Amino acid sequence: MSQLHVINHPMIQHKLTIMRMKETGSKDFRELLKEIALLMGYEVLRDLPLTDIEIETPICKTMAKTISGRKLAIVPILRAGLGMVEGLQSLVPVAKVGHIGLYRNEETHKPVVYYCKLPKDIQKRTVIITDPMLATGGSACDALAMLKERGCTDVRLMCLVGAPEGIAKVQAEHPDVDIFLAAVDDHLNENAYIVPGLGDAGDRIFGTK
Repeated sequence: MSQLHVINHPMIQHKLTIMRMKETGSKDFRELLKEIALLMGYEVLRDLPLTDIEIETPICKTMAKTISGRKLAIVPILRAGLGMVEGLQSLVPVAKVGHIGLYRNEETHKPVVYYCKLPKDIQKRTVIITDPMLATGGSACDALAMLKERGCTDVRLMCLVGAPEGIAKVQAEHPDVDIFLAAVDDHLNENAYIVPGLGDAGDRIFGTK
């Protein structure tokens, strides 16, 4: 069964509270999302393998740790997932970035795929899917399925806020994928928005509300 990791560091919780406030503007919302993504990245990548190499410090030669093995890829679910990419890239500048375009049908609340562009060697990489909101879980499950169809075996889902309904759906359909959240909210409303949530993340990132 996939593990749910709620990263409740005080700095993350403080920044998330400001993001939730309706008076927070797009500029501050974007900056806070980038900062939280960077902080969450430390936990998402906690298990990266290390190897010993010999280096020379100004004092002497010594053995030191360096990241080895799996290459990384960041795959935002468009469009809101883009807001989390820069924070992760500042942590792992060499990570490749793919894109999956999904939008929610306002009547059925189900995701519709309109774009998919991934690194050619995506199946060889540890993949982090980013999307600020895990609401119904439909978009996340579709994105995970698309990656698995392309041979990906090490995929992590990184969101800002999740609803119990979305968490349950991802765990049921993708029990091998760990979920990383900054907060688990109460429920979904009749329009499938997270409550209390923070509104439409895409609109708030790009100022289109």
